[in-house]
Amino acid sequence: MICLALILLAASTRVDLVNELLQIPADDWRYVELGLKQQPALVLADFQEESGPPHVKMMLVRHEDMSRLQSGRAPAPLVATSPAKAGRLLYRVPAPGDYVLVIDNRNGDRQAAMVRLRVTLDFSLGRQPQVTQLSPRRQLTVILVSFAVFFGIVTYSARRLLRGIRH
Repeated sequence: MICLALILLAASTRVDLVNELLQIPADDWRYVELGLKQQPALVLADFQEESGPPHVKMMLVRHEDMSRLQSGRAPAPLVATSPAKAGRLLYRVPAPGDYVLVIDNRNGDRQAAMVRLRVTLDFSLGRQPQVTQLSPRRQLTVILVSFAVFFGIVTYSARRLLRGIRH
């Protein structure tokens, strides 16, 4: 019974990465590294501001863009929410790499924010086949083989019926 539970746990494709309350000072930001170096995943992230100004935003950026954020410039996010009291991101990371989820409180209100952050990674989409349609050459091959089999069966049946009628 314990072995079965361990096998089912190991087969899980969803990982709850973060579920915590963050304090973000005024004109500052916090980040969470996602660690998607081996395979892509679907990132599900949501935040709910528990206190502070309703102008916090969340964005998913590549780790390389952190230097822009650290120097005070706006990074080029892959996806971002609008400044609000709550928000949700749902993004399919296209390729393995270093990604960072940033919670930004640089809105000019000069108030700290307490934010409940939940981040889940879903790896099940990476196991789906990437090709959903046959190439034109294979489509033609399937059609020609199907016609050949169909006409072969029709010809064989017609010969048997004609032989049966003649005798």
